[in-house]
Amino acid sequence: MDKPSLPKHAESWIHYRIPLKGRTYVIYGIWGLFLLGIILAIGIFTAISSGAIGYVPPIEQLENPIDKYASQIISTDGKMLGSFSYGKDNRIYVSYNELSPELVKALIATEDRRFTKHSGIDVKGLFRAIVKRGLLRQRSGGGGSTLTQQLAKQLYSPHVETLTERFLQKPIEWVIAVRLERYYTKEEIVNLYLNKFDFLYNAVGIQSAARVYFDTTPMNLKIEEAATLVGMCKNPSYYNPVRFNQRATDRRNVVLDQMYKAKYLSRQECDSLKELPLTLNFTRLDHKDGLAPYFREYLRQVLTAKRPVRSDYASWQSQKFSDDSLAWETNPLYGWCNKNRKTNGGAYNIYTDGLKIYTTIDAHMQQYAEDVVTEHISKTLQPAFTKEKQGRKKAPFAATESDENIETIMTRAIRQSDRYRALKNSGMSDAEIDKNFNTPVEMQIFSWSGVRDTVMTPIDSIRWCKSFLRTGFMAMDPRTGHVKAYVGGIDYNYFKYDMVTLGRRQIGSTMKPFLYSLAMIEGFTPCDKMKHVAQELLDENGNVWSPKNADAKRVGEDVTIQWGLQQSSNWVTAYLMKHLSPYTLTRMLRSYGIKSFIDPVVSMCLGTPDISVSEMVSAYTVFPSKGIRIEPLYVTRIEDSYGNTVATFTPSMNEVLTEDAAYKMLYMLRSVIDGGTGSRVRYRYGIKAPMGGKTGTTQGNADGWFMGFTPSLVAGCWVGGEDPSIHFDRMAEGQGASMALPIFAMFMQKVYADKTLGYSETEQFEIPEEYANVCGGATGEAVEQKKTGLDEFFN
Repeated sequence: MDKPSLPKHAESWIHYRIPLKGRTYVIYGIWGLFLLGIILAIGIFTAISSGAIGYVPPIEQLENPIDKYASQIISTDGKMLGSFSYGKDNRIYVSYNELSPELVKALIATEDRRFTKHSGIDVKGLFRAIVKRGLLRQRSGGGGSTLTQQLAKQLYSPHVETLTERFLQKPIEWVIAVRLERYYTKEEIVNLYLNKFDFLYNAVGIQSAARVYFDTTPMNLKIEEAATLVGMCKNPSYYNPVRFNQRATDRRNVVLDQMYKAKYLSRQECDSLKELPLTLNFTRLDHKDGLAPYFREYLRQVLTAKRPVRSDYASWQSQKFSDDSLAWETNPLYGWCNKNRKTNGGAYNIYTDGLKIYTTIDAHMQQYAEDVVTEHISKTLQPAFTKEKQGRKKAPFAATESDENIETIMTRAIRQSDRYRALKNSGMSDAEIDKNFNTPVEMQIFSWSGVRDTVMTPIDSIRWCKSFLRTGFMAMDPRTGHVKAYVGGIDYNYFKYDMVTLGRRQIGSTMKPFLYSLAMIEGFTPCDKMKHVAQELLDENGNVWSPKNADAKRVGEDVTIQWGLQQSSNWVTAYLMKHLSPYTLTRMLRSYGIKSFIDPVVSMCLGTPDISVSEMVSAYTVFPSKGIRIEPLYVTRIEDSYGNTVATFTPSMNEVLTEDAAYKMLYMLRSVIDGGTGSRVRYRYGIKAPMGGKTGTTQGNADGWFMGFTPSLVAGCWVGGEDPSIHFDRMAEGQGASMALPIFAMFMQKVYADKTLGYSETEQFEIPEEYANVCGGATGEAVEQKKTGLDEFFN
């Protein structure tokens, strides 16, 4: 039998076999090279560790590898309203104890099964990757990077384009990984990894990711949801569940299989979870979206405010400079970041310090407020306003507005626009800018049915925006000052001007309770009578002022002061003003917390001053609170990223009325709801709760107001056009009872319907028996017999 032939390479080896002495040299040479490699590796790692090669962060940085966390804005019922962050780095800190156990298991099973058994470098996994992927070219050979190495890469390795550069980064990451293992526990490393990872769509960190993709928290993630997010860690863009649902589903199922292999799931659990569809509850994180955007922007500006300097304000911003200067000195929240210092001596930064800002906003009540604003304006007011102005040349301005005034308003709006400033800065002449504003361009515009793509001239787009009615609404607790709901406008994306705290408009008849309360202090009673006829007053210049009385009732009859407030009679109001001083009323308004400019003239009694919604709501807390006014409180406390309370806030209060005057005002303001100008709260909206309030409408229906209160809630609403010259022509639609009152009433309906909020229609005002029916059998007193002197009260 022939001998089997040997392979050629074997024959070659036999033929050219190395002599015994030569083989000894080869073995020595291999060992020498091996020892030289070890010495070289030790030298390289020593050089890396000392910083001679590459970048290894100092100990201080390793001890605080993620030093930038967004600050959270938290509602009183524990819901995160939003966050403050720099750009897209919207990372919210979450501790290990706040992570779902399934999330941690999914991460370890998928990314590093021997995570608990190594100290930063998994030698077994590294050699497996070298052999399977490097030598055998198996794509399924797995990676050699541990979870700690991946964290080191996220923290300190810049993005590179070539494999060579990436290869050179690896040894540096090994050194950093070992150091991280030295400084942190395994739990802390997992936590750092999940806090650092960018899950796209501004969802930096697991807290933001859980909210963006599933509208939940890391602790409440379901197993399949946790698997989806862990699956993204391999390549978030490639396994993006929003764009590539099937691809992300397949990757999720791989993670579930890994959890089964690691014995975190049974076969049955794994298979059943893999059958589930990948269902998202996707919400982009954007500071303009979500609950209370106007409130959050107000909070941002207040917290980061700097000491006011007059040169930083425009010439027409005298009132704002005055307000800000007073706030800097008296309001602890105003400029808090710049007034206070961290332990390292630096100022607080809401964008990077990971603060938790606990607000007084109730998320449910905020949602109700935003819902009713949208419902009433989009479904009732705006359609009526659009119908009234349809086909009119001057629309959206009132038919009585002069062309000259409209031209002035439009010119001012153009010059205040971002487009105008950009064109002016580019060097365009006025003629070129005018041509630009009259040239049609593609744009997106707001509508109540959704954003519309259209072609329109920029000047027409300004007119279009002005055609939408605006609003401001705020509700607060008169006992604690806690602001429960804050709606600064109809849509923050398109109408950013805040009509709760920034905007000021004439308040109309909602001014009258302030005058009436002054009269009660002066000694008037609700039961005092006067003849209901036109009144004539002289101003300081000797000119006669005689207000009209729309839809006057009981002309020439004797009426009580209480009836005058109930029916909002201008004649009764003027009668009281005749016996009081506008200067004294101005002082009274200051005690009510009104900071706006006030011209002390006799006509101010009908609501000519421009006042904000927040000032009005605070002022009306006097009436259900026995004469005590409370300042709005927006934040209760602030915690640092470690959970330490670094600031607490309490409301300021001051006495405005004696209890006697307060009870009399409460009696009269309740009568406004029970049979007066606010009675549609009862007959149209069916609210039976004890309640007081006041309607307000300014000249030409430019502003519609309603102020309402219960024993435990005060709310105020303003509705109107962007400019006073934009308004309803008819009082039926333009009065406060039609524009603003429904928002208050619908809000209260929702509040009472939600029993979890704790508000009840059976809640009663605390009123002594003798004030329950003030005018029951009482006789009027002459003005000359008033006993209580106002100056004595103020002094």
